[in-house]
Amino acid sequence: MSSETVDYRPLWEKLGLDLAAHDLLLAAIPTLYADAYLSQENRPAGMAYFDFVMSEIHGLRIKELLDHKAAGGTVIGTFCLYVPEEIIRALGGIAVGLCAGAEWAYDEVERLLPANTCALIKSFLGFKIGKVCPYVESADLVIGETTCDGKKKAYELLGELAPVYVMELPQMKREADRAFWRLEIDRLVEKLQMVTGRELTEANLRRAIVEVNAKRRALQRLNACRKATPVPISGKDALLATQVAFYDDVPRFTEMVNRIADELEDRVQSGHGVASPDALRVLVTGSPMSIPNWKLHDIIEKAGAVVVAEELCTGSRYYDQLVPEGGETVEAMLDHIAARYLDLNCACFTPNPGRLEDVLRLAREYDADGIIHYALQFCAPYQIEATTVQRAAQEAGIPLLRVDTDYSRGDVGQLQTRVEAFLEMLA
Repeated sequence: MSSETVDYRPLWEKLGLDLAAHDLLLAAIPTLYADAYLSQENRPAGMAYFDFVMSEIHGLRIKELLDHKAAGGTVIGTFCLYVPEEIIRALGGIAVGLCAGAEWAYDEVERLLPANTCALIKSFLGFKIGKVCPYVESADLVIGETTCDGKKKAYELLGELAPVYVMELPQMKREADRAFWRLEIDRLVEKLQMVTGRELTEANLRRAIVEVNAKRRALQRLNACRKATPVPISGKDALLATQVAFYDDVPRFTEMVNRIADELEDRVQSGHGVASPDALRVLVTGSPMSIPNWKLHDIIEKAGAVVVAEELCTGSRYYDQLVPEGGETVEAMLDHIAARYLDLNCACFTPNPGRLEDVLRLAREYDADGIIHYALQFCAPYQIEATTVQRAAQEAGIPLLRVDTDYSRGDVGQLQTRVEAFLEMLA
């Protein structure tokens, strides 16, 4: 089934999308995707699955979500890693990431927000105001989180347009903060039980933990192959896999990524790579990259280097840590979930030595020649923390380039020049 043979317009109309504006969006994404992805040589055959997913990202997947709702399930929209997918799945919900990777309806958004607001915030409000995101229109509830002041206030405005629940994330990791976060997990359970009409049990929570861990393990397998020389998969393709993990059906995604990991492991054994063995190896760290934000990876790899790892929310932070599967009671399993999620190292935390350790560890494990620190403009936590990341890299003897950008294409030429100069310095 493909979007070329199925007419999804009645479905989009039922969701209340602005069909004319949505047509413009759907016309733009394939061009960006083809230029970044379909132009690559020596791609793993298994990436054809993700080509299909992208062709159906507003089609078949949306139909699946609506079918799930018709059968009595719920759809829960999220923007952040700190919302535990295990709890949503245990209660019969499907967790989906919401649209936030491109400029949309900025003229209308800037009537509500300052122009110098983070691109991610402006984007998610723009997609909602412009009525072009079928994921947010499908959601029974949107769960936000207090990872930055901009998001916090934007969720108040989003709450006027959609049902929104906000989790309060502590900004430190002291014992008192961990105790507060554990109570916040309980409050989330209470809210989701009310929305779904279901009860959290040992059986359904244990099953969900196993399912989500299996997804993470599949991504761990895929990304472990990137340690090899030559690298068997491009950074763009690996990034895409993690981006799609926020949207796709969990068991299907796990199966398909494990198939790709099988293929990559065979490539590693045979020495088959997507880039020259002497290609420069780059670690990217910083702000998350939502679909269709592939700009930086595309620039790096078209310059002849290869991205070998991402210390991003759309990277190692998403899949590195598992939830222990041995909890005997709901409370014990929720303890494990709370601990796992609070141990993620977002730049919102202070102090945040764990992120510095993660960046340097990944640089060593993936044999990176250099690091590029990517921050969205006006994303103060990542822009400010770039200074400490840069110091840590310098002390470790690893060159680092700082890049501040947004979702527009207006700075591509400048970024190409800066990235190419950085790579020349590494060579």
